[in-house]
Amino acid sequence: MALMITSECINCDVCEPECPNEAISMGEEIYVIDPAKCTECVGHFDEPQCVQVCPVECIPVDPSHTESQDALWTKYRRLMLVKE
Repeated sequence: MALMITSECINCDVCEPECPNEAISMGEEIYVIDPAKCTECVGHFDEPQCVQVCPVECIPVDPSHTESQDALWTKYRRLMLVKE
């Protein structure tokens, strides 16, 4: 599953630097998460770091991008190959 940032985002800038996959960027009005890069921190941390630091709790699971743990691990491995 990828995460998403809802309209409750206050643009506090704390989530973007926490993302190990660089999946978070500034959108037109609020921050957005690229579902192709979001692994919910699988492979890096036990918990999604953006969720941990968000002061307004506006980062839920994106229901339009559901993935199994195996799929998240596969995405993580693919992303790590691209970085090398």
